[in-house]
Amino acid sequence: MNLHRKLLEREAGGNRLRVGVIGAGKFGTMYLSQARRTPGIHLVGLVDLSPARAREALAATGWPAERYGAPSLAEAARTGATFVGDDADALIDSAHVDIIVEVTGNPPAAVRHMLRAFAAGKHVVNVTVEADAFCGPLLARRAAEAGVVYSLAYGDQPALICDLVDWARTAGLDVVCAGRGHKWLPHFADSTPDTVWEHYGLSAEQARLGGLNPQMFNSFLDGSKPAIESAAVCNATGLIPPPHGLEYPPSSLTTIPHVCRPRREGGQLHAKGQVEVLSSLERDGRPIDDNIRWGVFVVFEGDTDYVRRCFGEYGMITDPSGRYGALYKRWHLIGLELGISVAAVGLRGEATGTATGHRADAIAMAKRDLKPGEMLDGEGGYTVVGTLMPAQASLAMRAFPLGLAHKVKLLRPVAKGMALSWDDVEVDEGAEAVTLRREMESLFAEPASAG
Repeated sequence: MNLHRKLLEREAGGNRLRVGVIGAGKFGTMYLSQARRTPGIHLVGLVDLSPARAREALAATGWPAERYGAPSLAEAARTGATFVGDDADALIDSAHVDIIVEVTGNPPAAVRHMLRAFAAGKHVVNVTVEADAFCGPLLARRAAEAGVVYSLAYGDQPALICDLVDWARTAGLDVVCAGRGHKWLPHFADSTPDTVWEHYGLSAEQARLGGLNPQMFNSFLDGSKPAIESAAVCNATGLIPPPHGLEYPPSSLTTIPHVCRPRREGGQLHAKGQVEVLSSLERDGRPIDDNIRWGVFVVFEGDTDYVRRCFGEYGMITDPSGRYGALYKRWHLIGLELGISVAAVGLRGEATGTATGHRADAIAMAKRDLKPGEMLDGEGGYTVVGTLMPAQASLAMRAFPLGLAHKVKLLRPVAKGMALSWDDVEVDEGAEAVTLRREMESLFAEPASAG
């Protein structure tokens, strides 16, 4: 990896990558902490619905006040300082910005921002993976048509999984499974923002002091975010989803290649080339030592005796047969690692994960019995939970994508555990995100072949 050297060259030549960030929440703030000290990067502008919050984020991450006091984007570009405001469109349209980092966490808003960025000739690093899960294949196509790069965000687990899959395939290894870890028990699917902390392992006071959003964290706990992220991985890598949703088999680090092999060989996979999420808890709730709750993994196959001997000679973790090996990254650093994507996009014109086909969907399921007139409150809330399914099945049943299940009115009753369909909800057909999803459904009606 020569990205740091290339960044140093940009810094020395006075030709820094010109970056604009939309959103100053937790992920965005973590990136700000590192952008300040990364050579070759100029944060030209930071916008948020609350500019005061954006300034607080900069101050909290060590930025001197004089570095974010530019009165305009033009002045920021001239002086090397940063402009703070609330107008995302102005940032996107600015001639002084080349790369947009979308970190709002609001899928419809993210779609609008990204389409505008493509039209303006800007590269995009998309942290709002919910948007990628429901229309990533079409976003990638629109970016390619505009001659720009659309990328998932390194540091977030989907891009890290894509990186491991790419490593294995580039080394000539067949990928059997890839995914991430999670703390999971089946009843977590019913969790709401009111119950998240008791399951998650934090007290309400610890969460309050950390400024943690209960609905956002509950979207991880209840399985919504794993479904969203796994859909993004499938669409970017060609891996397939399990036919009936993620199963969260328990596993330690040392049993990953044992668990993530085909069922006919003693594992938990329906087929080779599948995504899965591994639980850090046994089904009875006992914690598993040396688990991969915070990390990502890839399982690959040694197709000859020679390769399998090499696995053994170099201490590779394998299944009992020695045929399946695993490589993992035990932790991910979220926004602290996001600069890898910014550099890869800006210096090499390469995405750290981008959709190549529509293979999987994260759909909305009723978290409880829902009544007509209720408003859906999105992933991690009180009304719906996400489930991963093959795109072909999702399209056939007209399933409603989880990424659009925000502030949408229910028209018909839906029983707990049932999938919501387009016919169950009242949507604004003129909304950009809805229009894009409708177009994608027509363009990608048949799933792409596995890659």
